Amino acid sequence: MSNDDQYGGAGYGEVGGTGQTRTRLPEAPADPYGPARRTSRAPRSLVTVVGVVVLLIAAIAFANQAPDTPDDRPADDAPAATSTTPTGTNPVTGTSAGIPKGFAHDEQGAQSAAANYAVALGSDGMFRKNSRHALVDGIYAPDVASRMKGPQDEAYSAAFLAKLGLDPNGNAPPGSTFVTRTVPIGTRVESYTPTAAKVSVWYTGLIGMSGTKSTDPVRTLWKTWTFELSWIGEDWKVVDDTQQDGPAPVPGDVPVSTSDDMSKAIKEFGGFTYAR
Repeated sequence: MSNDDQYGGAGYGEVGGTGQTRTRLPEAPADPYGPARRTSRAPRSLVTVVGVVVLLIAAIAFANQAPDTPDDRPADDAPAATSTTPTGTNPVTGTSAGIPKGFAHDEQGAQSAAANYAVALGSDGMFRKNSRHALVDGIYAPDVASRMKGPQDEAYSAAFLAKLGLDPNGNAPPGSTFVTRTVPIGTRVESYTPTAAKVSVWYTGLIGMSGTKSTDPVRTLWKTWTFELSWIGEDWKVVDDTQQDGPAPVPGDVPVSTSDDMSKAIKEFGGFTYAR
């Protein structure tokens, strides 16, 4: 996978909370981090909000009832306990160099591997040589990894890193936080055999520099990352991968956060290990 595939032809683009219910929100504070992204939209009507909530409740109810059958329903016709029981096996048995390993040798394991590999490859570790090599070695098949390192080192040049606001070692300037994350939304099995699988990961991502002097605020993106996997050495390894834009939803009406809030969130909120 080339640097352009993962980070876009125009410099970059991949990666690769809880709130309170209130009737009114104060105006977002002035912040040089976000004015270019902040837009003025009319608030949604109460009818629209209520409609969305009703649809959401209906969808949750339908999803919970779908697994039930007449045989496992209690006599009073209440939803069976299996409606809300977690399903699936644990996605991994351990980690190596911070990369999940030990995925199940089945379709679910292939999906878990693809989702977790997308997260690792979309992290800031890809912008530092030593951690990038460790990620590539842990995720790709050995022969693929050996071929990738040289071209990747050239692609992640000092000039390229400077375009992102990073120094030659991939570090952000003092007072700023470089943000790059991949957040899987779902996975789809394109093909599967016990020795090879092709899995697509639909994800949203964050990319940009958070800081009061940043000229490139953190933004979101939507991509589909397709991995071709082989079962090698008792685990799934990547032999090839491609990306394409979307599917992307309509942007929401949530006010843009300040640079301080964004930097704090990135430091305080950790990532997940993704199962099917």
